[in-house]
Amino acid sequence: MAKKVIASVQKGEGRTYSKVIKMVKSPKTGAYMFTEEMVPNEKVKDILNK
Repeated sequence: MAKKVIASVQKGEGRTYSKVIKMVKSPKTGAYMFTEEMVPNEKVKDILNK
């Protein structure tokens, strides 16, 4: 399944988006979680600076 997703992102409009994976600490348990988002390339720095 991952190969399909990667292949579809590589074609056409998919190149204008990046997958951002961020590590966030849970306020409830204190454990770290990973959040994943597909964002336009122009907004990657804004998302990481939050």
